[in-house]
Amino acid sequence: MREYLIKNAKIVNENKIFEGDVHIKDDIIVEVSTSISAKSSNIKIIDADGKHLIPGIIDDQVHFREPGLTHKETILTGSRAAVAGGITSYFEMPNTNPQTTTIEKLEEKFAMAKDNSYANYSFMFGGTNDNLEEIKKVNPKTTAALKLFLGSSTGNMLVDNEKVLEEIFRNSPLIIATHCEDEATVQKNLEAHIKDYGEDIPIHLHPKIRSEEACYLSSSKAVALAQKTGARLHVFHLSTAKELELFSNKLPLEKKKITAEVCIHHLWFDESDYEEKGTYIKWNPAVKTAKDRTELLKALDKNLLDVVATDHAPHTKGEKNNVYTKAPSGGPLVQHALPAMLEFYHQGKLSLEKIVEKMCHNPAILFDVDKRGYIKEGYKADLVLVDTQSPWTVNSRNIFYKCGWSPFNGTTFKSRVSHTFVNGHLVFENFKFNKGLFGERLEFNR
Repeated sequence: MREYLIKNAKIVNENKIFEGDVHIKDDIIVEVSTSISAKSSNIKIIDADGKHLIPGIIDDQVHFREPGLTHKETILTGSRAAVAGGITSYFEMPNTNPQTTTIEKLEEKFAMAKDNSYANYSFMFGGTNDNLEEIKKVNPKTTAALKLFLGSSTGNMLVDNEKVLEEIFRNSPLIIATHCEDEATVQKNLEAHIKDYGEDIPIHLHPKIRSEEACYLSSSKAVALAQKTGARLHVFHLSTAKELELFSNKLPLEKKKITAEVCIHHLWFDESDYEEKGTYIKWNPAVKTAKDRTELLKALDKNLLDVVATDHAPHTKGEKNNVYTKAPSGGPLVQHALPAMLEFYHQGKLSLEKIVEKMCHNPAILFDVDKRGYIKEGYKADLVLVDTQSPWTVNSRNIFYKCGWSPFNGTTFKSRVSHTFVNGHLVFENFKFNKGLFGERLEFNR
């Protein structure tokens, strides 16, 4: 039997912060109370005095690059960096090589994760122009969601057949998660800029190519299609203030049919950062204006945006250091997402309760994740201790990504993750990993 007693923590859960203790037995939270006494000498006690205890983060959008692109990242290295950042569960995307567009390839990825993941895992099934019959066969109780690229990105899984798209929206047994950028608009803008600059387009023009118009046209189309068909739609990584008008905060999350998320990089960076960061902050959708960044943060607080995710998508430095048209979009984020979000707490822009709601509770609600995302008796013991008064600076010695770099390199965060529990196992403690891989396949209450 494995037992821990976390004492004197500031527990952040369900819109409250209270001082208390948490008793873990094997993989389950067995008691949460203001004071718990150790009833056995075999219980390992962790004094959390001064620290905040939050549920393990559920990141609904990561690219761990396995199979086929493992020079960038693997399930092992990606999940390792994730637990260092307090992420105890993740949904991985289908644009690997081969793509996850058949049930056979989906189950192969689950088999890979079984023996290689530090964190709990699920995978999204990929939609294409010609795999509707395969989509209909996917079991919603064991698979996170259906991912549709309505704009081309890494992996070229663009779904652009209008008739097929509507049929997918009408028939998907899964929540539909979309990457929304209008392909015709992006290609038109790209061709115009190549005409002016050749292949070496200045990086600050990236948000002009993958523009506000491209995002809004695609997002509004997806929302309209969901309204027409009754599909359950989740729009990934909003990057513009204009798109916010497509979403509502009038219903509680449990009753929403159309939801949206924002990613760390669209809250943290804006177009003024391209000069310093260059292609290291080249993402799809693009980082845009300071106004967009400010309005997205406000919308998160007002519940127009439901979830915070990372869209962790690493590439090597060599790949990133190419000219504009050859430098891939995406960057590593799982290790630094929570420290970055906690900076907004220190700045007085978001409460700790709101951060936990958007990163822990809401992904569990939105995707019907079984017994995770909360600090509750009977739930899985996925827990994170955070020291909000322990500054540290990101550098090459403390970055755990396989690619070896971070867009936050040189940034000093005021908060750090001190302990991460996955299924009752203490897997990460003070910048060191304990032995063992304890991630489990996530289950869904659908």
